[in-house]
Amino acid sequence: MPDLKNHLNINSEDKLILEEMHNALDKNLLRKWYPLAVDKSNGGYFTDITYDFKIDAVQHKMIVTQARHVWTTSKAAIFFGDKIYDEAARHGFDFLRNSMWDQKYGGFYQMRDEKGKFSDYLGFNEEKRTYGNAFGIYGLAALYELSHDKKILDFAIDVFEWIENHAFDPKLKGYFQFIDPKGNPFDKYSEYKTKAYDDVELGYKDQNSSIHLLEAYTELYNMWHNDKLRKKLYDLLLLIRDIITTPKGYMNLFFEYDWTPVSFRNSPKEIREKNYRLDHVSFGHDYETGFLILEASYALGLKNDVETLRIAKRMVDHAIANGWDKEYGGFWDAGYYFAGENICTIIQSTKNWWAQAEGLNVLLIMSKIFPNETVYREYFLKQWNYIKNYLLDNDNGDWFEGGLDKEPHFKTGPKGHIWKCTYHTGRALMNCIKMLSDENYFLQKESKGFKEQKDSFDSFLANWRKTATMI
Repeated sequence: MPDLKNHLNINSEDKLILEEMHNALDKNLLRKWYPLAVDKSNGGYFTDITYDFKIDAVQHKMIVTQARHVWTTSKAAIFFGDKIYDEAARHGFDFLRNSMWDQKYGGFYQMRDEKGKFSDYLGFNEEKRTYGNAFGIYGLAALYELSHDKKILDFAIDVFEWIENHAFDPKLKGYFQFIDPKGNPFDKYSEYKTKAYDDVELGYKDQNSSIHLLEAYTELYNMWHNDKLRKKLYDLLLLIRDIITTPKGYMNLFFEYDWTPVSFRNSPKEIREKNYRLDHVSFGHDYETGFLILEASYALGLKNDVETLRIAKRMVDHAIANGWDKEYGGFWDAGYYFAGENICTIIQSTKNWWAQAEGLNVLLIMSKIFPNETVYREYFLKQWNYIKNYLLDNDNGDWFEGGLDKEPHFKTGPKGHIWKCTYHTGRALMNCIKMLSDENYFLQKESKGFKEQKDSFDSFLANWRKTATMI
């Protein structure tokens, strides 16, 4: 842990939080996962981890999780200057290229088995998803930032071109999510029939694959200033900001191909409740997207982008006003605007780990962009206290999957599975440390990368602070 005694630009409250967050990131998260999760026998990373950090007997390897491990370890290697994370990050490349990637038709398989072979787990078989391929780009771009190895960038570009050739809708714009084994988009009317567990979403465009494609294209554009990529990133920014996001400040989740929102508000109760998965307010996705559109606009170099900042702020403000638990703290998982009502009703009063991590990140960002609006700082402090009290596992490491105030059974729940690893938590803690630290704060003397990352994030914040004066 860095010695903070001589860091005069950090107040005492932030010094304490920095110490806590450094420990939560380094000892309680990353060193619990790595090198434990590195699968030296089969390649890639172990996915299924027990509550007390033992490798589960059965392993499933999904492109989303594999790529997220590559991203987190790449960023951690730069952040800490630590060989453990550097080796873990580089380890993941061959598995992505040789096992997760379809050598015949292209595209990342959504699911493989422990050895990188065919898997029928959850019915994905050899199907692809745009969401999963987006994370492939995200991880590869971060690995290229670490390694400067051109073959990694070339692979990321190949994935980008595959998505554009196979998932992009040239007529109505946006991207199809469901891709068959041969690379063709499919829906409920196609000859190809899926057995996958997510088939309820079949035939729709969605916010989730859109926002993570935006995230991935932003990461790639930071490494590869290509005109075609720039245009695609800009179009995605406008799509998410101006079409997917509602005037109230939350996103519709699913859409018909012509971008008509999918809604069951006026349906009978049993139909509406059956379809909550397709139609609700996801506070975590909203404020996470507030952060992602700020990132995208900044990467594009858009000057005085008041509209993007205004909408990002609205998304965060809506979540605070409607999704915050005033008793224990933390953000609820889901709300709903019932027909005829202007108040958002909570329909899922749990608090999953990833949304709490994303909330921590964006609340501190907003407090830095709008320093005179002290509410953001206040909620950031409340959020960190909630995480410490109900999500951090100080006995075994990592975060519980859900806040123990609502779901105490997660105390012995798995620490890792196909949707849970180190990406949301790692990013949130790294970003918060960069924001709370000063120019003299170095995690290791050898970690020049930390200073570069901090300088870059400081420039990001300065850009938006300047823009905030125009609102």
